[in-house]
Amino acid sequence: MKKYITKGSLATAMLVMVTFACQDKFLDVPATGQLSGAQLTSKAGLDGLLIGAYAQLNARGFSQSASSFNWVRGSVSGGDANKGSNSGDFNALTPFQTYQVLATSGEANAKWNAMYEGIARCNSTLRSLASASSDVTAADKARISGEARFLRAHYYFELKRGFNMVPYVDETKDYGTGIEAVPNSADIWPNIEADFKYAVDNLPAAQGAVGRANKWGATAYLAKVYLYEKKYTEAKALFDQVIASGVTSDGKKYALVTNFQDNFNAAKDNSSESVFAIQAAANTGSSDNANPDLVLNFPYNTGSNGPAGCCGFFAPSFELANSFRVDANGLPMLDGSYNSAANQLKTDQGIASSAPFTPDTGPVDPRLDWSLGRRGIPYLDWQVHPGLDWIRDQTFAGPYSPIKFVFYKAQDKSLTDGSSWTDGYSAINYNIIRYADVLLMAAECEVEVGSLATALSYVNMIRSRAKGTAYVKTSAGANAANYQIGLYTAFADKASARAAVQFERKLELSGEGHRFYDLVRWGTASTVLNAFIAYEGKLLTVGYTGAKFTAGKDEYLPIPQQQIDSQGKSVLAQNPGY
Repeated sequence: MKKYITKGSLATAMLVMVTFACQDKFLDVPATGQLSGAQLTSKAGLDGLLIGAYAQLNARGFSQSASSFNWVRGSVSGGDANKGSNSGDFNALTPFQTYQVLATSGEANAKWNAMYEGIARCNSTLRSLASASSDVTAADKARISGEARFLRAHYYFELKRGFNMVPYVDETKDYGTGIEAVPNSADIWPNIEADFKYAVDNLPAAQGAVGRANKWGATAYLAKVYLYEKKYTEAKALFDQVIASGVTSDGKKYALVTNFQDNFNAAKDNSSESVFAIQAAANTGSSDNANPDLVLNFPYNTGSNGPAGCCGFFAPSFELANSFRVDANGLPMLDGSYNSAANQLKTDQGIASSAPFTPDTGPVDPRLDWSLGRRGIPYLDWQVHPGLDWIRDQTFAGPYSPIKFVFYKAQDKSLTDGSSWTDGYSAINYNIIRYADVLLMAAECEVEVGSLATALSYVNMIRSRAKGTAYVKTSAGANAANYQIGLYTAFADKASARAAVQFERKLELSGEGHRFYDLVRWGTASTVLNAFIAYEGKLLTVGYTGAKFTAGKDEYLPIPQQQIDSQGKSVLAQNPGY
């Protein structure tokens, strides 16, 4: 049986001393029941602290928008999805789709705090490791420090691409008001690189527990950092290594799984495609071990014939759905004509579930119906999607439902946790990096500094898997839609190759929290997102009131005003435009 990282009472106990908070020295009174230093520096104690650092990946206790999943900032701000539900429900998220986030946003502050909480836990692990007990071997020290620095690099990566200029605090600093003020005046990319490099050099190729970071996960993540910095040559060299030799945390060779949809199925977690994932488990005695990021992101009002019953958030956008339209050769419409009146998908917007409706009959990429739920198409093993009856407010959310990361009816109560208010706490992992992502990032590098033929082969690997995947079927066994997908025969030049790779990322990774960050690093966010607003805003006028992406400002969130007020304007400088 595989051993998994779980977030239970051990991690909670170990974290009594780790809380990241501002405090005055005269308040440093030992807590009742506090663990001793000897307990924390034993091998079991250090692993407990490390598990606590892993536990912060999903930011439980802060907000769904604070998680490393990034479904709000990465996908809603990126145009993959609308906020969903209705205009009044959790309306603190609406500014993320209209690019009107203020410095006083509690959601921006939650992201900041959640990531620094993760950093604090990593730093506490490293500080305790310096006084490790005799039962901690040299190999243990290398592994524990490698994992802690991998996780710290991840949390800082999240802060860097989210806020840009942020304070860097390592295990040598005691950070907080009245203790040690750290400014946000230095670029932290070198610090992130250093931590991932350390992890590459010190982590084993495979681990004893599924979900722990390994050498190859660190190599892929360091390559991703280089890609963000536009260090294409350095990134390519590392991606080449991962593709040639990389293995999952428990030693499986990286490979695309046969069926695209298995990446979002709890029964198929930790597959050969999983490079680094947030682990989730159900029915462990606490819903804390399940996936908390998605509890709002199910079709609305489903009753016993659909999953969870709540809450209609994270509704895939019209624009995303149209993107799966293909031409006569089964290829994407890279010129944007998928949004034209002739090509946009037929929807049931404004049509009652009791009224007749025939789904779109035009050719579409088969990943469409594994990426979003739409009327008239079977919704996993639950039932045929009924349309309006499963949408809380079509005028605000649109006609589509999320389907990635939704559990199957056959898994209800076994791979979902019924101990909380909803079955939406599931055992579905979220892959922070999966192998398809690696191939497409490698393809980008090949376009910029390598071979267009190699980039073509990587893109076609993704498309070949999509072509060979099990298609959504009707109850009679026929394809549920007109599924067509072709392979590219050649890229004429860098520009066409770049367009194809970027669009393939949009299709393959939709709803996985990547899109906004991709657009920003490509330098196309202003053009693409304002075009998106113009299109989506005509269909959902309420949800996009006042929406506008402002170049030079909206690439990053504001430094939370609460943090500036706490640290002082002389310490934390605000981002431009806020």
